[in-house]
Amino acid sequence: MRIVVVDPSRTTRLIVTRLLEARGHEVVQFGDEREALQRVEADGCIEAVIASANLQHMSGFELCWEVRLLANCRRPIYILLMSTQYDQRTLIEALDSGADDFMGKPPLAEELYARLRAAERILSMQRELIHLATTDPLTGLCNRRGFFERAHEACARIIPDGRLSAIILDIDNFKRINDAYGHDTGDEAIRACARAAWIEDGVVGRLGGDEFALLLEERPLPQAIEIAEDLRARLANRPLTTDKGPITLTWSVGVSEGRPDDTVDRLLTRADAALYHAKQTGRNRVVARPGLIKNPELIGEAAMQLSA
Repeated sequence: MRIVVVDPSRTTRLIVTRLLEARGHEVVQFGDEREALQRVEADGCIEAVIASANLQHMSGFELCWEVRLLANCRRPIYILLMSTQYDQRTLIEALDSGADDFMGKPPLAEELYARLRAAERILSMQRELIHLATTDPLTGLCNRRGFFERAHEACARIIPDGRLSAIILDIDNFKRINDAYGHDTGDEAIRACARAAWIEDGVVGRLGGDEFALLLEERPLPQAIEIAEDLRARLANRPLTTDKGPITLTWSVGVSEGRPDDTVDRLLTRADAALYHAKQTGRNRVVARPGLIKNPELIGEAAMQLSA
């Protein structure tokens, strides 16, 4: 694990660091808890924080609260608080402040190792739960929840200072495939579409059923349209092999570009309006929706005015 150690005592930091490094952990140590917080916020690979209850600028209990705020639904952080006051009152305050565990200071080697083994088990279970909660089991892509979590983060990070585009893809005539070939073949078709939709530098998710979505950072509308057209051609040019013969899969694609006052919902609503127009005008095509609509209730009417 990559672990941050926070203690005003250089001697304590060296003792704890040597114990951790002896078991293969990567350690970053700080005497100043404010610098430690900045590192935890900037480094998403940090999995655990070991801190003293007595610090320079805030208490260890306050540090627990601050670190807990940096943890999120996709980033578990294990917090172990140390104190020379190893009593029930301090233990309760530490746990109530957000610590996962509490131990005496200076730490005993075998006790520290045992608590870290427990931390690794808990972090492993948390990561597995996060994976199950945010991943579509059929395709391995983000599920709806996972996609929107990442999309909201991207929207907050990129808009208004950068470019953000959305692509929505919907398989054409998917019900006919299920009816004619069975649900097992339908599942294979969805997996084939997931492979065709995957791009390395985008947020890709299965929103449900036969609908997929991509979010592209730093991509203006013309680039997003090129990518969408490539995705459309990629799927159409790779027939799915079945026991009843090959199936040519196609999808209709809607594209939209973000604007400074956008939310994820508005961005995707415009892409969905473009997708609807692609379906209405023949399927297996890409339609773009510029960021012009201010009133969501006018989306349907405006979409009908688009040209393919």
